[in-house]
Amino acid sequence: MRSALGPAAALLAGVAQTFSFAPFEAWWLQIAALAVLAHAAREARQARAALLGWLFGTGWLVSGLWWLYIRMHSYGGMAAWLAALAVLALAAALALYYAGALALWARLRSGAPFGDALRFAACWLLAELARATLFTGFPWIASGYAHSVGPLAAWAPWAGVYGISALAAWLAFTVTALPRAMSGAARAALLAVALLLLTAGFWLPRGFTQPAGVLGVSLLQPAVAQDLKFDPARMDANLHALVRQVEAARGTLVVAPESVIPFTRAEIAPVVWARLAHPFEANERGLLIGLFTGNAQDGYVNSVVGVGGARGEYLYGKRHLLPFGEFVPPGFRWFVDMLQIPLGDQARGTSGAPFEIGGQRVRPLICYEDLFGEDIVASVVGPAPATIFANVSNLAWFGTALVQDQHLQFSQMRALEFERPVVRATNTGATAVVDHRGRVTTRLPAAAAGTLDASVEGRIGETPYARWLAAFGLWPLALLALALLLALVRRPVN
Repeated sequence: MRSALGPAAALLAGVAQTFSFAPFEAWWLQIAALAVLAHAAREARQARAALLGWLFGTGWLVSGLWWLYIRMHSYGGMAAWLAALAVLALAAALALYYAGALALWARLRSGAPFGDALRFAACWLLAELARATLFTGFPWIASGYAHSVGPLAAWAPWAGVYGISALAAWLAFTVTALPRAMSGAARAALLAVALLLLTAGFWLPRGFTQPAGVLGVSLLQPAVAQDLKFDPARMDANLHALVRQVEAARGTLVVAPESVIPFTRAEIAPVVWARLAHPFEANERGLLIGLFTGNAQDGYVNSVVGVGGARGEYLYGKRHLLPFGEFVPPGFRWFVDMLQIPLGDQARGTSGAPFEIGGQRVRPLICYEDLFGEDIVASVVGPAPATIFANVSNLAWFGTALVQDQHLQFSQMRALEFERPVVRATNTGATAVVDHRGRVTTRLPAAAAGTLDASVEGRIGETPYARWLAAFGLWPLALLALALLLALVRRPVN
């Protein structure tokens, strides 16, 4: 019986971890769920520890990524059983990182609570970094994102989301280690460090950026159903509705969602483009609008085109593409063809300077790109840094439940890491404004057509996280984890 309880507990704890993320935002549940895993694996041999880590990861990622089923079944025409199997297969494959982490920890543990807590955090950090970077990376709902709210959020401008993942893992293990500490002194030391981490908001320096002026924005949410977006019979009506929405917007900067025009810039009738551009011809106002550039020969690029502003027409192309949705991994052409994805094999765009408007420098981010702070950081350091991030997304492929709130939470973490506001213009949600402290200040209801008007304070300056991330990427975290493991192998900590 006991042998079955451990795997069941690990699987259920993984599912529970999903409820620590938005929209539930129960940050403490992330630590509690991981503590259950640590407790179940505390005396397990390597193979069993790997199984427990894999079950935890599978339960977590199936429950947290189930909305992919909607894309594959409802919009891709895939049979229900096959779509469900595909979600399970993806989760099971990603969970191998956590299987490896638990197996490594089981191999290295010494039985000393303080040392084993450090080993556990280091192994968990390596798994999170591997999922974030290998094979182009897929770090959706990495464990640190649960702490975009709560006491560990204070560490974001210092350590970033993966540093927070490691701190949370240390705390989770410590929850299980406190009752087993060898002495009162060891127990007191563990408790003191835990309290130090949790009270960081009271003693860590913050406020590394300064105000850089205010920009009035209008964020468009057309709420076009995904099955109508690429319908040739509806494209003309959708485009003219967008033109009217742009014309009615009053912000100094108007932002329209990702691929809100689902064809290329060259395919837009000149008279229609003239109507879109007319309100911004004086260059005192600006428009950022999602569409495609390129052609069949050179490849199509998911792009944001800017009109008006300080430099006239502006172009930004998406660089970090989504596997299966925007590029085809080797050997998976059959799968992408089965999903019937329009423009499903795209070219990568090139980076450019931020869009300058109203005294602000606005850095576009197209959908999934805002998961990768290491790709963004170059735009916030240097002589002319971005003062505002603008994410344009189309999550209509995935319904409205869970996915929109999760993606908004990622924007909150980026805002905390770099102390920059994030404005979000989406097709069906979450269209919102996040201030530089990571707080959602205003938001449109999901799936409702509308325009969100807001005043946004731009920020200038560099957080400690931005400085070291720009200089070294994520390597300092990986090297720290490896150094801890090597040091603890040579000399266990009591």
